Amino acid sequence: MTSKKIAVLPGDGIGPEVCRQAVKVLEAVAERFGYHFDLSSHLMGACAIDATGSPLPDATLDACRAADAVLLGAVGDPKYDHDPSAKVRPEQGLLRLRKELGLFANIRPVRAYDILLAYSPLKKERVQGTDLIIFRELTGGIYFGAKGRTEDGEGAYDHCVYSRSEIRRIAHLAFQAAASRRRHLTLVDKANVLETSRLWREEVREMAHQYPEVTVDYLLVDNAAMQMILNPTQFDVILTENMFGDILSDEASVLAGSMGLLPSASIGERAALFEPIHGSYPQAKGRGIANPIAAILSVAMLLEHLELHAEAALVREAVDEALNNGILTPELNLNAPYSTEEVGNYIAFWIADSNEKQWNKNNVEIGVSTII
Repeated sequence: MTSKKIAVLPGDGIGPEVCRQAVKVLEAVAERFGYHFDLSSHLMGACAIDATGSPLPDATLDACRAADAVLLGAVGDPKYDHDPSAKVRPEQGLLRLRKELGLFANIRPVRAYDILLAYSPLKKERVQGTDLIIFRELTGGIYFGAKGRTEDGEGAYDHCVYSRSEIRRIAHLAFQAAASRRRHLTLVDKANVLETSRLWREEVREMAHQYPEVTVDYLLVDNAAMQMILNPTQFDVILTENMFGDILSDEASVLAGSMGLLPSASIGERAALFEPIHGSYPQAKGRGIANPIAAILSVAMLLEHLELHAEAALVREAVDEALNNGILTPELNLNAPYSTEEVGNYIAFWIADSNEKQWNKNNVEIGVSTII
């Protein structure tokens, strides 16, 4: 590979700050391995509404369609969140982007790092060893079904619809992931109540014959939510529909102790988008305290998508080095915190020359090479 097009959507809130560090890591990988990433930045979210009136301008969508991968910071702004009468919202841009690019599978890995177990709300012995991936169907279900109000204005409805083909295409990805990991897949549904869930269960049971090496079990979503807290280490790969996946993936995110550690990928037939799960966190905007590690780990997922597996592994190794040396933003290092940029500097410089294991605190702070 000599060149790949990456569309960068910094977005709102802390999105631009963490995106800058993620891009810095991409550039370090390019320098280390002699690649070229053609990076271009585009508007999406509240910033796009302010500039163009649309949360997803046509120019941005065109750039994403032409790219080999998309890197997103975050979207969302309080001035829209707190205005129930707003007709145009930042999140509409993200929903449209998913639909237009056909990003049907949202993939969220959740890992509990031993060095950070004290930051998890669960007891150490309960969360230690957690290493799971959630596969959430992203373009169907209740979020995209017909919705509206009754003629008399006294009621409202949101239809949940799924087809067999929609279920099969994400289930194949989840089965393949399970086969390459610990060979355990859990389907989460509400088959005792919902007809769509019964269809999910039918399809997954039929598909299981194609993956005899994978053990499959089935949990109702309420039980799954409880089991996520009681015994998170029992899970390997979780497969579920859109709304259940939205809720469960946010619940799972707290297991690691910080949402600032968790990346995600949204995959389609021809396109892929990578983003941290933490949202725009407007309270931290411009303060230099946002944790960029989730965005940087999203870059690792992006590199894997481009089949640059050794490069992705090096990014993860650099993140581990930062964790082990306490190069962390305030929510994970209250006594001697580093800024968003300092964490990004450390990880990028470590990637550029990981043969040297010593680092210099002063150089991290002034933004020059950390390698002695």
